[in-house]
Amino acid sequence: MARPKNRTHGGFFMPGRAAPIIETERLRLRGWRKEDFRPYHAILSEPAVHRYFGPEPMGQEECWRRLCAAIGNWEMNGFGSMAVEAKDDGRLLGNIGLFTAWRDFDPQFGDEPEMGWIMASETHGTGMAREGCEAVLHWAEATLDPTPVWAIISEGNEPSLKLAAKLGFNRLHLIDYHGPTHVLQRPAWSRI
Repeated sequence: MARPKNRTHGGFFMPGRAAPIIETERLRLRGWRKEDFRPYHAILSEPAVHRYFGPEPMGQEECWRRLCAAIGNWEMNGFGSMAVEAKDDGRLLGNIGLFTAWRDFDPQFGDEPEMGWIMASETHGTGMAREGCEAVLHWAEATLDPTPVWAIISEGNEPSLKLAAKLGFNRLHLIDYHGPTHVLQRPAWSRI
């Protein structure tokens, strides 16, 4: 199968791309819809979910901004986060994807993508986050130019740190970013 040719932007990616639909055994990853707002805000309000983002649940204003930023990343970068839904009944389970956030710490990730995942507590321990993350990374390797992928994970979030290790991320160092936070990097893939 021929590889798609990428227009480059800043040397890496094709902006203006729509979010793909990626299906796994149990999940469908797709672009965000306006009607995802309330269910996603409910996920972000679950104590088992928000405990690594701060002591209080995320407000609806910040949740809305995150959704808009996720959609905007596709337009600006040619990659972004996607809504994750259950294939069997279409219920929203969270989000997984690549994005740029221009975080205010060193090293700056710049145009290199950061990977993130936030999944509903009902999925914790089921392997769904890994299933979805692996699908996104396979999509990236087939579609984007080789690049390192970054991640940040709060100290104490052992399930996410273990998942990141299984996905090939290496811990680089610990910083103070809204509390102790690990900076991780997955090396650029190679083209054969």
